[in-house]
Amino acid sequence: MSEREPAFVIVTGMSGAGRSTAAKALEDLGWFVIDNLPPGLLFAMAEEAGRVKLAADKVAAVVDVRSLAFTTDLNAAIGELDGRGIAVRVVFLEASDEELVRRFENVRRPHPLQGDGRLVDGIARERGILRDVRANADLVIDTSNLNVHELRGKIVAFFGGEDRPGLRVNVVSFGFKYGLPVDADLVVDCRFLPNPHWVPELRPMNGLDTPVREYVLNQAGAKELLDAYEEVVSIIAAGYTREGKSYATLAVGCTGGKHRSVAMAEQIAGRLRDRGGMDVQVSHRDVGRE
Repeated sequence: MSEREPAFVIVTGMSGAGRSTAAKALEDLGWFVIDNLPPGLLFAMAEEAGRVKLAADKVAAVVDVRSLAFTTDLNAAIGELDGRGIAVRVVFLEASDEELVRRFENVRRPHPLQGDGRLVDGIARERGILRDVRANADLVIDTSNLNVHELRGKIVAFFGGEDRPGLRVNVVSFGFKYGLPVDADLVVDCRFLPNPHWVPELRPMNGLDTPVREYVLNQAGAKELLDAYEEVVSIIAAGYTREGKSYATLAVGCTGGKHRSVAMAEQIAGRLRDRGGMDVQVSHRDVGRE
């Protein structure tokens, strides 16, 4: 493995955020996956994968935070892999504290770092340990509002295609009043456009409906924003590709995530697809919440 190979994937993140589901999805896609691997054994695993001639872009390891030296060990392991010419991609699974508490309470299990404290103490401790890992991850997936099938769908979308071109981009619409998507790499604010919510005949519809789409796109500044954002994203995408970043999430927001952001997200996704060189997915986080 002396020459740089496609990505060796490390799946990590918050306990309860869906690491096992992600691992199973990768296995179903034909990946060789080892769960709960100590960071110190990552290079040995990569060497063994090379020895038995497994495809380097089909090898993944799931690691968690139970080792007290987790961050140091993981950074050292990634450095060793990179130094040997093995490109590493880190996938970080995230979820809100409230959702993690709900999940742990549903299965009636303690958090692995809880000790004698409360469940929220274990979550806070883990989040602190993982802060730098999350900041440097290549792909962050927020599973707070995803069921196991939706999370599996995201993994398949990111890793299932052998012939997908270039950067893989997820364009997601959202409502600011429900909070920013925690996995967003770029955010665009559509709240400067007139809100269809205040047009009685448009209020029950959403940005996928033709009358709402036409209303939004005909507003002053809408086309200019689309033109400018398309150019900005193309520049950033080229830079991401040069730096080896394979995935990006573009978040498009309005007040409630129902009208303007949905219409604009669809337009941005369509323009990026037309440009080529990117595999573009679009989703609407909050469209059904009002």
